[in-house]
Amino acid sequence: MVTAAEILSVAAFDEGRRAQAFPSFGSERTGAPVVSFCRIDDREIRTREPVMEPDAVIIQDVTLIHQVDLFSGLSKDGYVLVNTSRAFDELGFGDFFDKFRPERLMTCPATEFALEHVGRPLPNAALLGGFAALTGQITMEAIDKAVRERFAGLVGERNVAAAAAAFSYVTSKEEELTRASTN
Repeated sequence: MVTAAEILSVAAFDEGRRAQAFPSFGSERTGAPVVSFCRIDDREIRTREPVMEPDAVIIQDVTLIHQVDLFSGLSKDGYVLVNTSRAFDELGFGDFFDKFRPERLMTCPATEFALEHVGRPLPNAALLGGFAALTGQITMEAIDKAVRERFAGLVGERNVAAAAAAFSYVTSKEEELTRASTN
């Protein structure tokens, strides 16, 4: 997620916005959970503090959901994107997400897209494509450009394909939800 936050900040910067990305490491051991932050604004960003009230949360590893308080500070208007093929009601939260806006909650099988397009279980780019579709805060074109800047050649092309697949997936799921809510 450190790389994903960096790519997201580059994409925002390329769109003329201010951006800042930085990780926060817990215990310094291999396999320990890592939290990464990305701030995007139209004005200069002066703070360097951790993000205590995020507007969006992207969860790369679904196994962390019940181990770490991933939703601390997230308002009911926040966005949540989870890397899983399971639905929110299958994740064991009961009615926790009832207070959130359903159109801002999405699961996306980003690891599956990464395996299909990249050949490895590295879902960062796919999650960014899903984030772009879910929030509309960044364009897919900016994600595409930033991924290609980060990863040259075939690796970049494959990551862009994974991001585009996730973008299409989230877009189609949003359309399904819109149709279901109007019926």
